[in-house]
Amino acid sequence: MSTIDWNDLYRTTFPDLVRFLHRKVWDVERARDLAQEAFVRALQHEPKRPRAWLFQVAANLAKDEARTVIRRRKHLVLLKGEAESREESIKDPASEWSEQERWGAVRQALDSLSEKDREALLLWDAGQSYTEIANELGLAVGAVGTTLARARRRLADAYNEREKANVARR
Repeated sequence: MSTIDWNDLYRTTFPDLVRFLHRKVWDVERARDLAQEAFVRALQHEPKRPRAWLFQVAANLAKDEARTVIRRRKHLVLLKGEAESREESIKDPASEWSEQERWGAVRQALDSLSEKDREALLLWDAGQSYTEIANELGLAVGAVGTTLARARRRLADAYNEREKANVARR
């Protein structure tokens, strides 16, 4: 018999899980779908540490998603009409462009980090505790704070370098 309060777990964890996945797949709807899939799998397995288990499954689902996207990109050619329809749907081109540039720079900066740094930041951003992050990354709990501080510094440095490069190109 399950002692997990699934309603409470869903209510408290789903937003963090979606945010975590969004930083991995960069599509909020796909992130929600993957979070739902993680919960479906959790219901089937009833893990002992459900929150940590959900994040581990979500990370694996995101990796699978990335592999699928790469395969699709290799086999599909972007359609001209798709780009045109996107351009037509933009409401405020200046702010949309600025927002896209900023998120693009954040994404590039995140992608430039080591996998450990990126995972640590994403898990922390998703509301994981130091203990949960330590378990996920195979670190001592005491090392999580240092790992996060260094990862934040590397992320800020990578972001600033991209901003400088963008300014220089203009």
